Amino acid sequence: MVHADLLAGDAVTRTRADRSAVTDLVRQRWPLMPLDVVAEAVDAVMARAYGLGVLEVPLGDPAVDEVMVNGDGSVWVEVGGRVRRTALSVTAHEALGIAERVLAPLGLRVDPRHPVADARLADGSRLHVVVPPVAVDGPVITIRRFGVRAVPLDAFCDPRVAELLARAVRARANIIVSGGTGAGKTTLLNALAGVLRANERIVTIEDTAELRLPGEHVVRLEARPAVDDVPGVGIGDLVRTALRMRPDRIIVGEVRGPEVLDMLVAMNTGHAGSLCSVHANSPPDALRRLEALAVGAGRALPLEAVREHLVAALDLVVQVTRTATGGRRVVAVDQVVAVGGRPTTRSWVRGDEIVGGPTAATPLPAATP
Repeated sequence: MVHADLLAGDAVTRTRADRSAVTDLVRQRWPLMPLDVVAEAVDAVMARAYGLGVLEVPLGDPAVDEVMVNGDGSVWVEVGGRVRRTALSVTAHEALGIAERVLAPLGLRVDPRHPVADARLADGSRLHVVVPPVAVDGPVITIRRFGVRAVPLDAFCDPRVAELLARAVRARANIIVSGGTGAGKTTLLNALAGVLRANERIVTIEDTAELRLPGEHVVRLEARPAVDDVPGVGIGDLVRTALRMRPDRIIVGEVRGPEVLDMLVAMNTGHAGSLCSVHANSPPDALRRLEALAVGAGRALPLEAVREHLVAALDLVVQVTRTATGGRRVVAVDQVVAVGGRPTTRSWVRGDEIVGGPTAATPLPAATP
């Protein structure tokens, strides 16, 4: 059997070889090996030398949504919303090698001084790495696959609800997508943006770029963490940058800190129709979380002013959740209204039932042509 680790080391240290050079190396070592076995051996060597090693196997399966490596070396995958253990295993040395091959070209690193790192793979998938001493049992790797297949809006909800949301997006409503981890917030943002006109200038802002919008006038910005003496560029910095780029709409993948104020300012200063997401368990919880993030932003903005910004900036909160069978579903759509000066919500959708909608007192903006 070909020793992939040994040959991978030879390939890297000798020539930084391409596939043909590795093929020649395998044939030199094992001249009688059948061609199909040679191809398998070369795949293994290339994966160890330049790719993600044994993780290339589950990542090659389009049904796999997430790949997880635990500190003990076990490899787990999520398929159809269900997590199961595979027969694969990864040593601590292999896990660190995988992380280094991804992070080093991006100017990032992970070590005891910098034990946590995020990065984006070439296909848009997101890599998250945690190493000792933070990860007690050994390196932990989580790879969330980038969804190549576009998911239509009506895959999340009843067609009537999908049409209601599509009308709201076209009418330039400012929309917050709310949900838990893995609920499908990014996928739903993609679906909502899919109803936009192709020539609208859209600026997307994310910690790790995952949004893939179908329009022809899309500008993608990605935050950068601080590394040693190199300053970071945060979401808030990018929102302020986006305002100078003449956007028709701004889409923030997720707000989780002081940048919420920058996003609210953008929504309140002529950039209607913007979208973003937030971690929360319900539409009212989403407003409370945004309120808490804004108050804690350290800009000495009084609570009353924050609430005024929320009510003025936001139109709708769309709650998405993961179902028991692993699917993603819109379970609520609420309009943001003010009661006694405080932001609260009025139900438009519960489950697949439309229970409300625009009224003369609380209309949506007029639809764009």
